[in-house]
Amino acid sequence: MIPLPTTLLAGLGQVDAREDQFSGVQVDSRRIVPGDLFVAVGVGSEFVEDALSRGAAATLVPDDAFGALARIGREVRDRSTARVVGITGSMGKTSTKDILAALCAPAARTIAAEASFNNEIGVPLTLCRLEPDTEVCILELAMRGFGQIAALCEIARPEIGVITNVGPVHLELVDSVDGVRRAKNELVTSLPPAGTAIVPSDFPVERDDLDVVRIGTPEGRIEDGRTVLGGVSLSFTAPHQVQNAAAALAALDALGLPRPERVEVDFSRWRGEEGELPGGGLLINDAYNANPVSMRAALAYLAQRSEGRRMVAILGDMAELGRTGPAYHREVGAAAVELGIDEILAVGQLARGYLEAGARGRQVANVHEALRELDQVVRPGDAVLVKASRAVGLEAVAEALTKVPAA
Repeated sequence: MIPLPTTLLAGLGQVDAREDQFSGVQVDSRRIVPGDLFVAVGVGSEFVEDALSRGAAATLVPDDAFGALARIGREVRDRSTARVVGITGSMGKTSTKDILAALCAPAARTIAAEASFNNEIGVPLTLCRLEPDTEVCILELAMRGFGQIAALCEIARPEIGVITNVGPVHLELVDSVDGVRRAKNELVTSLPPAGTAIVPSDFPVERDDLDVVRIGTPEGRIEDGRTVLGGVSLSFTAPHQVQNAAAALAALDALGLPRPERVEVDFSRWRGEEGELPGGGLLINDAYNANPVSMRAALAYLAQRSEGRRMVAILGDMAELGRTGPAYHREVGAAAVELGIDEILAVGQLARGYLEAGARGRQVANVHEALRELDQVVRPGDAVLVKASRAVGLEAVAEALTKVPAA
């Protein structure tokens, strides 16, 4: 990190400074290395001594954790010459970030958000990884309601903004897909004059002082188990990643960086990870999150990858859909029927809607009950999809499938 003086922490809360400056920021004391600042978020105040014992340059028990992290992240951003790309969207944010990071790395010193470090804690922590020689910083910007993307942009000041898509996500707080569009538009509104907005083909942009790049429906081709798009060979074959790759390539072009001939994309955990199961089976672990659009795309990919195997979908609740939740779950269930999914294990109360649409299978209340059902649902040689909203915790099911042979 670009070093900052510990005097910057004055007025932010209770400070214990052992050195004059700090060169990193952590909110988990286990990640402290000598020279870091430890910011005690929530119960983090219980781990101040642990942070100091690991060599923390200073500790901060803030009066306002989000405000303190924002101030520190903003200060690092002010001192950096890196070009900042902000990525948001109803789905595909993390994958687009991962693809763009792989594209940029051969030509520029690049940092990108870890996993889904995309909120009022994660964005400042990513900014605090900026070094004096960092050339590109790729941020993921999430929202749960109005004003949150604007607040993150005020800290990060991106000059290139990417909106991957707009769909039915977080409807509890923004009510409609139009509300989602308005919330995502906060990224476009926050861009500086002469900045670049990379948006879906039908996304309205009212500003005339931006370079607007519209992403239509790109066509990639599969060669030797890889996707080729825009002259670049990418290490995946999932069709839904092609749109993400097109957005990432547009951001790469906006940065003025060359397109590499071939890249290996290291996707974040639980986002379409594939692995072997007993008897020649296949596991698609997409357990990190879910919404109606991504759920249908994942089911279609299961059908594509099944290659004659029996298809099993272990699907949990899709959260934060508000009053529209039950209908969207029935729509996904109908899609499963149309795709010929052989059996669904529905996990959660809303997940019952998958079966109400006529899909074959059974419903359980939670992940603990799902684990007890696995030997009745999954057979050797099956192609299995595991997907749900993050709160359901279906990664435990995916882990169990890889460790315990199916009956």
